[in-house]
Amino acid sequence: MFEEENAQWGLVHALVLDGKGGARSIARTELDELQLQPQESLWLHWDRSHPQTQTWLRKSSGLSEFACDLLLEENTRPRLLPLPDDELLLFLRGINLNPGAEPEDMVSVRIFASADRVISLRLRPLRATDELLVQLADGKGPRTASELILYMAQYLTHKVQDLVSDLSEIVDIEEEKLDTDERYTPEHGSVLQIRRRAAALKRFLAPQRDIFAQLTRIKLPWFADDDADYWNELNNSLTRYLEELELSRERVGLVLEAEDRRLSVRMNRTMYRFGIITGIFLPMSFLTGLLGINVGGIPFSESPYGFALACLLMVSVALGQWWLFRRLRWV
Repeated sequence: MFEEENAQWGLVHALVLDGKGGARSIARTELDELQLQPQESLWLHWDRSHPQTQTWLRKSSGLSEFACDLLLEENTRPRLLPLPDDELLLFLRGINLNPGAEPEDMVSVRIFASADRVISLRLRPLRATDELLVQLADGKGPRTASELILYMAQYLTHKVQDLVSDLSEIVDIEEEKLDTDERYTPEHGSVLQIRRRAAALKRFLAPQRDIFAQLTRIKLPWFADDDADYWNELNNSLTRYLEELELSRERVGLVLEAEDRRLSVRMNRTMYRFGIITGIFLPMSFLTGLLGINVGGIPFSESPYGFALACLLMVSVALGQWWLFRRLRWV
């Protein structure tokens, strides 16, 4: 009931983290008079496209105009911006797993975070927040605001792994088919799509690696002592995924180059055979043309064995050419 009521205000989820891994849902009308306990944190997840979101953010959130402008900006990229009073803005990207969408058509989440409050905005649904809700419902979710943004970054990053593995597996299959079947021809459209997808994902995710590296060095009072280690692990994981994407793109290039070489060799071999056949039949064509001239003095024209002798002559020429080609190692 709370979610249906909140949706009218553009508020996707409103949760109070209990500091033990669980959370309780609250209605939009409770926000103004909400009193958090010392161990509790507030998480508000908004739909950025809803008109009420902008109204609440500018008039009731308590955020500065500068922070609101950045959170509502039309286009942006992954970034980390410390704010006064130990607050921060964090913009993250993830792959688009919504039905009918291309994975490289990225989704993003914009986060304002302080010691006891996290405000996140999304334009399209996020699988990461759905998984967070499941964890909180089981009592195994984030306990603090710092853990909340860390969990969200982890879920966004881990979704990349499945896609990277799928792309790598497709390239493996193409390479195996090329190695085992000389007649196999890869579908260029599908292979090029893999290459474009890997390049797009690397382009959009590379800036996020720098954000994770910055978060390993940032020191805020409400960050846990081991948060830097987890951000460093995320940085390493994303670096590995980016390297695998680059490797997949290079391997696709090698697959296309191998196919081009195979086609070139096949064409050269075919033209070579045509050349040999032409070389063999060219002298015989000359002889048949010469003997076919309807004038007097043609050899063997009066002999009953003339045709057999002409055939024997052409066979002899063909055998002589074959011997010569073999001697020259042309065949």
